[in-house]
Amino acid sequence: MHVLVPMDDSEMAERALEYALDVYDDEDDAVTVLTVVGGPSFLWGEATSIALADDMQEAAEEHGQAVADRASEIAVDHDAEVDVNVRTGHPARAILDTAEGYDTIVLGSHGGSVADRLMVGNVAETVFRRAPVPVTVVR
Repeated sequence: MHVLVPMDDSEMAERALEYALDVYDDEDDAVTVLTVVGGPSFLWGEATSIALADDMQEAAEEHGQAVADRASEIAVDHDAEVDVNVRTGHPARAILDTAEGYDTIVLGSHGGSVADRLMVGNVAETVFRRAPVPVTVVR
């Protein structure tokens, strides 16, 4: 089973990764963590600096490194390995575009920002409704 776990720096995303590593722990299972750095916009805070970088992908990877490091720590705690991908763009769209190559998606019910909590997991809801593969939402 090839499992996609979208992850930001939220507790819910960490729970989703832990769940995926617990449930999909056979040697034939592979877990990939996807962290999406929002596309450059004057409304998106730190992501704006990505637009000014000479190499946008490199800047996005640096921006997503803390999430990647945390995902690796969680995997080590579960005696597992994960692949980590960093993409830029709108989170729901990037997750849905990536989902085509996976058997299932496991994601947290909402992200870490106040806006995400007020929107009651807008990204999670969009992915749940539109994903081409089964989705497990972890709370």
